[in-house]
Amino acid sequence: MTGGEALKRLIFISVLLCGLSGTAQATEENHLQPLPADQQKLARQMTEFMQRMDTKYFGRIEALNGGLEPERRVTDTRYSRYDIEVTRGPVIEKAGRMIAVGKLTNPGRSDHVMKWSRFYSLDIHPHTPLVGMLHAAIVMQFYENGDSFVGGWLGIMPGTRIEEDLATLKAIVDARFANNAKDPGPWRRAICEGTAGTEAKFRRQPACVGVSLYARPVFPGDTGKSYAFAAGLFDAFVDGYLDIVARRAGQAFSAADLQAQDAMRKRWLVDQLFSDPFSSKIVPFEVWSFANMPPVIKF
Repeated sequence: MTGGEALKRLIFISVLLCGLSGTAQATEENHLQPLPADQQKLARQMTEFMQRMDTKYFGRIEALNGGLEPERRVTDTRYSRYDIEVTRGPVIEKAGRMIAVGKLTNPGRSDHVMKWSRFYSLDIHPHTPLVGMLHAAIVMQFYENGDSFVGGWLGIMPGTRIEEDLATLKAIVDARFANNAKDPGPWRRAICEGTAGTEAKFRRQPACVGVSLYARPVFPGDTGKSYAFAAGLFDAFVDGYLDIVARRAGQAFSAADLQAQDAMRKRWLVDQLFSDPFSSKIVPFEVWSFANMPPVIKF
């Protein structure tokens, strides 16, 4: 790494962490004060998790790309404050991270008044068409009536399907469910079929190897266990995905592979415009398009 690259890296990490240091960290603590002690503990765990994921996965992407090309945007809306980091390069063509700090309960999502909410997502688009795009998300929310919610989505949208790679990701998911004496079936059906509010005609086409944790809690009545499960699975799934990207990055591909990637990337745009209930109705276009769209979409 050259001196200039080292300086760029230092600046980038400083930007990533600035929202949780100094005055911003004090503000975060103020946001926690209305929560009871047990919820404060979980909220701090979620905040620390987001910091760890930023450091870990931007670090892995930097290693794959030979550097980082950081871009940052912050957007405030009535419902959330969105903090987005994007980087681009030769192996990971585009990676976007979104943190959404909830202000109000989103319409149609709950009748309860929100007290604290954090949403964290990673969207990764490799250059190679042999590996599909990753969408990974986790959310934690607390409400004034004492209710709480943990959800998430972990999946890959393939262009070219390499069954060996998809089986590897499925095994990561299955192992974590098995270790917790759970059957992944209901959560896997949710990722294949979509949850309430999605428009099937325009929906994304994920490989049915991941899971959607939005449909139901993994551990009903135990937010702490549901969060620990979701966070651990998020980390393991993204790790496994980037291992596959690293393995496939230098391999030859065909014109048919590129066509499959183009079709997948266009389908993701269609999903975000017309199917996903958040991007199509709540999150502004300039927010989600910067965070999760591929660098090139062909029609």
